[in-house]
Amino acid sequence: MKRFFTEHPAEVGETYGQHLGRAVRSAVSLAGAAIACTVHALVPALFVTTASRTITRLSDEIAGLRADDAE
Repeated sequence: MKRFFTEHPAEVGETYGQHLGRAVRSAVSLAGAAIACTVHALVPALFVTTASRTITRLSDEIAGLRADDAE
């Protein structure tokens, strides 16, 4: 059962706690982007680039982690 929680984090070079923290931070960022997107849908002049910037930043962070893991 322990491997259920530790196998994937170990594959990406993290402890369970590190992986949990990174995943929760990503989820909170995405939730914020979703809220901004919803507000933008209602009032297009607001949060024009918030969601796309958030997604790009998260994508860049994940790509950087993969690059670090490949080295």
